[in-house]
Amino acid sequence: MYISSRAALIRNLGIALLNGAITLIILLIAPLGLAAVIINTILITIASFVNATAGDAVVNFLQPSQIKTLQAEIISQQSQLTKESKK
Repeated sequence: MYISSRAALIRNLGIALLNGAITLIILLIAPLGLAAVIINTILITIASFVNATAGDAVVNFLQPSQIKTLQAEIISQQSQLTKESKK
């Protein structure tokens, strides 16, 4: 499945904002100070965005086209090493 980087960014921002909104609602119910609520909400929003982006990077790395590219690079490096060792 191909998804453009812009679409992935929008999706990840949507995930992060939704998680942040849910966290804000839950934390506003708890008897915490306003600063703690705001800081926790911001941290969870950032963490959600980073996790979603990292997940996209892993999925992109595991795509068959990436694996074929890596295999081709390894074979190319091995052939260069054998040429250099013969000299």
